[in-house]
Order: sequence, then structure tokens, then C-alpha cells
Amino acid sequence: MAVHGDKKAAEGQRQRQQYRQRKGRAEEDLAERRQQETQRVSVLPPVNSQAAGIDIGSRTHWVCVGYTADPNDDQRIREFSAYTDGLRSIVGYLREYGVTTVAMESTGIYWIPLFELLEAEGFEVFLVDPSYTKQVRGRPKTDRRDCQWIYRLHSVGLLAAAYRPDAKTCVLRCFLRQRQSLIRYAARHIQHMQKALEQMNVKLTEALSDITGVTGLKIIRAILRGVHNPRKLARLRHRRCHKDEEEIARALDGNWRMEHLAALELAYQLWQTYQKKLDEVDARIAKHLGVMKLERALPPLPEKKANSHSLRHNAFRFEAREALYLVIGMDLTEIEGISDSTALTVLAEIGADVSKFPTVKHFCSWLGLCPCLKKTGGKVKSSRTRRGVNRAAQALRVAANALWNSRSALGAYYRRMKSRLGAAMAVTATAHKLARLVYNALKYGLPYVQKTQEEYEAISKARQIKALQRRARQLGFRIYAEGEVPNEPVATTS
Repeated sequence: MAVHGDKKAAEGQRQRQQYRQRKGRAEEDLAERRQQETQRVSVLPPVNSQAAGIDIGSRTHWVCVGYTADPNDDQRIREFSAYTDGLRSIVGYLREYGVTTVAMESTGIYWIPLFELLEAEGFEVFLVDPSYTKQVRGRPKTDRRDCQWIYRLHSVGLLAAAYRPDAKTCVLRCFLRQRQSLIRYAARHIQHMQKALEQMNVKLTEALSDITGVTGLKIIRAILRGVHNPRKLARLRHRRCHKDEEEIARALDGNWRMEHLAALELAYQLWQTYQKKLDEVDARIAKHLGVMKLERALPPLPEKKANSHSLRHNAFRFEAREALYLVIGMDLTEIEGISDSTALTVLAEIGADVSKFPTVKHFCSWLGLCPCLKKTGGKVKSSRTRRGVNRAAQALRVAANALWNSRSALGAYYRRMKSRLGAAMAVTATAHKLARLVYNALKYGLPYVQKTQEEYEAISKARQIKALQRRARQLGFRIYAEGEVPNEPVATTS
């Protein structure tokens, strides 16, 4: 038994010695790889010598102010709390190391408080798309390594900052996005009213195109007051309603159950609540636009005929066209298809100053309205537009889709593109043209010159004739208009 115990102890000692040897060799290999990585990083010329990289989180933020081969160096890489006192500590930490420019990922909404604080403290902050800061495939991923990697990319100038307008435009953008959210919430309660009416077999949605119109609201209020006689309800129709009283009365013959009436009343009250909140947000938007208006005097804005869209519930509760004119200095609604809502959305997303975009091509590329060319080996693999959610581009697409019945040159262009490319690509192509017009108006102050459909068709016809003549010359032929006599004799073949 004693001999067996000695053998077992010797075997254990031998295994521990082999483990220590393997561990020592692994540590030596790791130190050598870190040294090689340090040399590779030092070879890259630093563009931002006083840079920092921050990995954003919901609870903590990791900050790196310099590269070191030791991953456990707490001096160059530190973790801070996401509370306000932690954000203030980050500012002090960055000032301690003389940092002037900071790069961070746009992670959810957690970056907003730190971004605004650093910007207010005078730092140059780069808000970077997470796809630009992905780790190299195969490397381990931790918060500590992420902030170190962001610092390395930023220090050598490999990160591009996302576009962010000035502070006043950001405030306007926040108000406008809140307004769009309220409209979405209110739309859900319209659906709840429609559901309650259908459960009572009241076919008001089939009789009227919009139950929140003049006729629909009068009928719903009367129903909630206890009026359930179809004939009396049908007399509430507006004189311009397309359906007559007989057809509306037939649609309003239903079963007035108590629980469905309660659901209708609740949905109507909630819809009314959101309409009141829309009034409050519109008042804030109008007040802020007054702060943003230009200081120079402008000529009076010419009157414009109001359309049916300005009478809807989602329309602005103030003169948005005039307010935009005082901010920009020109009337963007002169461009066909662009309403005051579209113009205000574009202004809130990009601002009145587009100087950060060097050319109109940069602007359209940022909007995602131009082809994203992918070419390799001399072959075009893809030329589709870049995917992404850009509210300004969405507004311009809505404006382009509204040109279907327009008798202007833009309407003729949209219909021509739709016949050639299809509806989806035609909307994108027309939105691209609208974006170019908006850019030239904002940057150079170029007024929009309206052209009729006939003028556009004449220009298009002249362009086609010129192309045909050029093609004929390449093939050794000449093209003459009907009734035109050639000056030179035409050679004939026997």
C-alpha cells in the first residue's frame, strides 16, 4: 500500500510540473503575440493622437485612452458607471489624459446622455455606426476589448462620424418625432373604434371612407349620447358626403350591446386625448420654429391655395408653411409633391445648413436614394440602393408617390420611370430628383422653376431624337424628319 501511494504522489507531482511548463510556454507565447501586436499598432501613423474610445452600455461604459500590451492595465482602460456621477467622472478622466476627440458606438439610446455631456464640455465626439467598429472575426469579444478596438480605429483615422445636425435642429427633430409617434398611437384607437362598430354590426366603415371625418364624428358622438335610431343618425351626414341618407341609415342598423358601446366610448376618448396632445406638441414646434427663424428681413410669402390635406386631423395646428419660410428663407412647398409636412420633416432631419455634404452626390448617398455600386473583377455585382431607415428619405419617397396625378414635369418624369422600371424604383428615382432640388435650394438658394408636362415631353423628345441621330451616324446612316429634303444626294445601290 505504501509503494502504491508513493507512485500516485509521484505521478501527481509529474502532472503538476507538466502543467506549469505548459502554462509558462502559453504565457510566453501570449506575451510575444502582444508584443507583435503592439509593434503593428505603433507602425500605423496616428491621426488623432489625443483620442479615446468608449464602449457604451446600459449599466457601465468602458473607456480607453491609449493602447497598451497589458489587457489588465487599469490606467489606460477603465470602467465607469452609467449614472450621472459616472458620466462626470468620464469627463474628468478624459481631461486628465488630455483627450480632445472621442469615438463611441450608437448603441440604442444609451449613448445620448454621454454624447450630449461630452459635446457640451467641448469634446469632438464621433458617433459611429456599429458596423464600422466590428471586431476582427475570430478574436474574443469583451467590453474591455471593444473600447480598445474603437480607440485603435479612431486614433488612426479609420472611423467616420455619423451626420448629426446642430442643436436647434435636434430639438425640432425630437418634437417632430414625438408628433409622429402620437399620430401612430391615435391611429390604433381609430382601429379600436372600427372594431367596436363592426362588433355591433354597424357598417360605418363601409359607408364612409374615414370615420373621423365630419360625418363620422357626428354619428359617433350621437351614438355615445344614446341616439341609436338609424334614420336620425343618417340625418347627420354632411352635404358633401358621397353616400345618401338611405344607404347610411342601412349601414347604421346594428345591435347596440352595452360592452361594445363601452369599448367604442373608451377608444373615442383615447383618440380625443391624443388629438389634444397633438395640439400641445404643435404649439411647442411653432414656438421653437420662431426661435430658429432668420434674423434678416424677408419679402412677404405669397398666398397658396389650401388643399384638402390641410383640413385633416393630422395636419399642423399652425401655419407651418410660413414658419418654414422664415427659417429657411424660401418656400420649399413650391416644389411639386412636397407639402409643409414633408418640408418640415426634411428640415428636422438634416437642418437648414447642408454644408457638411460637399456635393449633392454626397447628400443623396447619405439619404440612400442613389445606387450603391458593388463592382469586382470588372463586373457589377449589385447596384441596389443602400438599405436603411432614413426619415428624410421616407418623406421624399412619400412626396414622390404623390406625383402620380401631377401635370407637372416631375409628374411626367415619375410616370415615365414607372413605365420603365416599375413602381418601387420609380418612387426612388423621383425621390432622388426631389433630393437634388432640395439640396440646391438649401445650399445655393436656387429657386425652383416650375415646368409643365408639355415642356418636359418636348425636352425628352429632343433628347431621344439626338440619341437616335448619334446612333445612326455611328452606323453610317442619317435620319431626316418627315417632309425634310436632304441637302446631299443619297447614294443608292443597284
